[in-house]
Amino acid sequence: MEVQHIVIASDHAGYNLKKKIIKKFSKTVYFTDMGTNSEDSCDYPDFAHRAMVAVTRGEVEKAILLCGSGNGMTIVANKHKMIRCALAWNKEIAELARLHNNANVLSIPARFVSDNEAYVIVEAFLKTEFEGGRHERRVEKISQY
Repeated sequence: MEVQHIVIASDHAGYNLKKKIIKKFSKTVYFTDMGTNSEDSCDYPDFAHRAMVAVTRGEVEKAILLCGSGNGMTIVANKHKMIRCALAWNKEIAELARLHNNANVLSIPARFVSDNEAYVIVEAFLKTEFEGGRHERRVEKISQY
């Protein structure tokens, strides 16, 4: 796997897992950490918005977001144009998000996956390419409205 530059962000619930992901993938991924920087209670939208700005400006192609359920980060991310954020809790969901939806942002429910499950999910997201074909037309329809 070639070195990729991606942004990563979390709230307090995802902070520890975020740090572990950064360490685990540091040889193949250059991470720009958009916060939070502790387990102190914080507001997930602040960090999700910051990360999505980097993606929408083209500074990076992909991002990883982590919060307790993954839902909050996913909702915020998908408010941004050209973001296709997928909530994945296992390898297969992460692969399908890339294959069929060309997801450019991965959201992980930190309170519901083990560290090892998270590593497998991240690896699947980073390695899987968009399938295109019939899925291309569907993905194009997402941003029509």
